[in-house]
Amino acid sequence: MAASSRFRFPRLTWRNLLIVIHDALATIFAVVASFYLRFEGSGLIERLPLLLRILPYFVVFSIVVCYVFRLTTTKWRFISLPDFFNIVKASTVLALMLLVLDYIFIAPNVYGTFFFGKTTIIIYWFLQNFALGGLRVAYRYFRYTRTLSQARSLDASPTLLVGRAADAEVLLRGIESGAVKRTWPVGVLSPSLSDRGQSIRGIHVLGGIDDLGDVVGDFSRRERPIERVVMMPSAFEADASPESVLTRARKLGLTVSRLPSLEGSGETPRLAPVAVEDLLLRPSVKIDYQRLETFVKGKSVVVTGGGGSIGSEICDRVVTFGASRLLIVENAEPALHAVLESLTAKFPAAIVEGRIADIRDRTRIAHLMAEFKPNIVFHAAALKHVPILERDWGEGVKTNIFGTVNVADAAVSAGADAMVMISTDKAIEPVSMLGLTKRFAEMYCQALDRELMHKANGKTPMRLISVRFGNVLASNGSVVPKFKAQIEAGGPVTVTHPDMVRYFMTIREACDLVVTSATHALDPVRPDVSVYVLNMGQPVKIVDLAERIIRLSGLQPGYDIDIVFTGVRPGERLNEILFAHEEPTADIGIAGIVAARPNEPPLDTLQRWLSTLEKAVGSEQRSVIVGVLKDAIPEFKSGAA
Repeated sequence: MAASSRFRFPRLTWRNLLIVIHDALATIFAVVASFYLRFEGSGLIERLPLLLRILPYFVVFSIVVCYVFRLTTTKWRFISLPDFFNIVKASTVLALMLLVLDYIFIAPNVYGTFFFGKTTIIIYWFLQNFALGGLRVAYRYFRYTRTLSQARSLDASPTLLVGRAADAEVLLRGIESGAVKRTWPVGVLSPSLSDRGQSIRGIHVLGGIDDLGDVVGDFSRRERPIERVVMMPSAFEADASPESVLTRARKLGLTVSRLPSLEGSGETPRLAPVAVEDLLLRPSVKIDYQRLETFVKGKSVVVTGGGGSIGSEICDRVVTFGASRLLIVENAEPALHAVLESLTAKFPAAIVEGRIADIRDRTRIAHLMAEFKPNIVFHAAALKHVPILERDWGEGVKTNIFGTVNVADAAVSAGADAMVMISTDKAIEPVSMLGLTKRFAEMYCQALDRELMHKANGKTPMRLISVRFGNVLASNGSVVPKFKAQIEAGGPVTVTHPDMVRYFMTIREACDLVVTSATHALDPVRPDVSVYVLNMGQPVKIVDLAERIIRLSGLQPGYDIDIVFTGVRPGERLNEILFAHEEPTADIGIAGIVAARPNEPPLDTLQRWLSTLEKAVGSEQRSVIVGVLKDAIPEFKSGAA
């Protein structure tokens, strides 16, 4: 059953029927022409009656062979080298069939001697390749020239590509196929010396990245000056000086776009604006997209907090990787509407549902989980802003602790294979209510995970894991959008402390590594880890980050835009840490992820604490709540909260 679901015959259209007719006529031409070229006069006339009897059956066989080698279902406008290999394979199989017919069936049983002969079959093989490939190449060239003609039309922007040849080739193919429109490539600037003086699909490498000003100046004296720069993924590597490229391009008045990395993502080439966040980080961790697709494909997935920055990106990733169904649980109606609209536009065939629900409503969450019966639950719903939770601490306990308990219990009751809780680096040796509530929620998931393992009785237990990471660039409420808004308002840019440092990563990278962590947790051999920490490289000084964003905006720190230090806020600390001292770490062999072995009290102890917390929250007894959290989390720094 599983095998049949993986293999599906393509739906044939009238275009496929035309291709079948073309390939049949090509076979007839190749057979008849090979006979005509090999035999003359009486030899050809003598063989013609038997040839006409054999030919219809051979043509039917050729149609089957062409279909098997996907010649019938391959679009001619996208024909490529692998398709030509398939043509050669099909022609070879057909030639071998003629050889079998001639030597085994016709010669000894019908004709008395070789009917085709080796020379005829060799001629046929060449003619069959030509007949199958000739019109395909001609059509591809016609579409190529027509697309380029459209790209050179008046509404297309003369564009300079910045990056290595391999990246530029991806974009050029996208332009040729029509996936990227209104872009007329006029040259490439490559950081690689080996690319200099070369030509990529007819577009010349005009120099290195440092030649940007000279090349733009040269084109400005021509009829159509360069209007746009497209930065390839390789243009964002440190040795390519991406900040310099962006700054100089903007000073030259050019529109700057980027080609996102397409490695393993299954997406078609598309251009996007260059965001400041693209230039702020170390190179992203290499993601095993095949692993993620194998894990998610065909699964039913629930994402809580699916309208937030992290939740919406997780929704996008799981649909990209082939989830069969997705249920988005979100408390904010505008956020739910926005994520549903976005996913519907991007994946019109996907089965995506949205439900308004508060994770603090235990009955509602249990009902949704029981009705949907998910395989995987990603729990991203949370209150996360440190200063707000220091003031409204009771709401943090209700959402981050009791909300997580509700989601975890509902996922277990619904028979899910795994629940992944999105946690934070602030949960380690916490000094804030955010860190405290997230750490307690982690402990509950760890204890429940351990309990399910003990009760498994040889069965595969459900996994409940937590994934910690730090600040996510461009997420709602993060520091980068705040700095950009302050710069647009004319400043000043506010930083809490000159020594404040934080870990950063992109939303896409964080979400891909969250899914990767789940794949490890569900390995057939159950790993003895339930907390996964994303490797975010070296921490970044916030004041350095502010200065870079100001410079990338074309301004000078301290001259155009001032930086003002406002003081550390309640619940903040200068440095973040990723593991507690009592958490032994483990290398799980996956780039970008480190794991920790669980260290939590028994589940019944946690449930007693939860009962006390529930009563204290109801009566707003902050001292009782803090006391319980101190008992549960001894490493809690008592100066906070």
